[in-house]
Amino acid sequence: MVLNPGVRFSRRAALVAAGGLLVGCSRQPEVDRVHLRLATGPAGAVYRRIGGALAEHISEQVPGATVTTVPSGASTDNIRMLRAGEVHLGLTSLDALITTDGTAPEGLSAICRLYDSHLHLVVLAGSAIREFRGLEGRRISLGARDSGTEFTSLRVLELGPVNADGRYLSQAESAAALRDGRIDAMFSLTGVPTPAITDLAQRHPIRLIPLDAQADALFTAYPGPYAPAMIPATAYAGVPATRTIAVPNVLLVRNDLPEDLVYAITDTIFTHTGTITSASRDDAEAVPEAWRINVRTGISTASVPLHPGAAAWFRDRKR
Repeated sequence: MVLNPGVRFSRRAALVAAGGLLVGCSRQPEVDRVHLRLATGPAGAVYRRIGGALAEHISEQVPGATVTTVPSGASTDNIRMLRAGEVHLGLTSLDALITTDGTAPEGLSAICRLYDSHLHLVVLAGSAIREFRGLEGRRISLGARDSGTEFTSLRVLELGPVNADGRYLSQAESAAALRDGRIDAMFSLTGVPTPAITDLAQRHPIRLIPLDAQADALFTAYPGPYAPAMIPATAYAGVPATRTIAVPNVLLVRNDLPEDLVYAITDTIFTHTGTITSASRDDAEAVPEAWRINVRTGISTASVPLHPGAAAWFRDRKR
């Protein structure tokens, strides 16, 4: 696949996309068409849900731009596709993005921080597993290959240290396997609530295993992308509030996309985010993470640099 990062996208068109600032104009200026591909995640994952909403939203609001989604294993798979030039945009967890020397992969930058994912460790309510160390020797889903769930759960097990029988299943596959007794527990690094776990909890009582000690261990071993967090009691039917680990999610972009195009995309995300969950959409309740996207946290991408177009938008916002 050959990308066309050199497409012209004027700041004038960007301002039209950015909420109708040129309201006195009788018609929009003509712009070249650009087709963008956004890497999301596997079935049953929040990445698939919010990626689809963002693609639809950008296609509606940015003149000349059409965005289609590309299913994937999630975070590290999306990074791979971005670096290979297979997609223009992609979602990733911050810990999977930052390399061991604290930098982002070459050729990539951030548009913004979106929302935080929480690491879920799910068992059925009747399980004998009551704490993290109970995973020793158990059959556990580590998430899909190349996903943020795989990346983070392997770190947690290594720090344990806990030796488990790891399986590589998507969130939907993990929930089905747990329900059917083919695995004993599942990890899921995702937004709250997440569709696969919500569906499972509605049909079978579940529990979440606390991960507060693991949050402390991750924060100590890998300063930067991790923070202690709480999955609220309102997240899943019959499940009390549970301490766990939070990891920010970032919308990545290839560095070779034009500055004005990325400027328009950035403005669209922050100016019109509320419409993603507006009552006019059939699946309005499907993207609660959109309400957590805001300017104050959006600029916080740690050691990952902002694309020049995104940086320009945040600078203009402060004026």
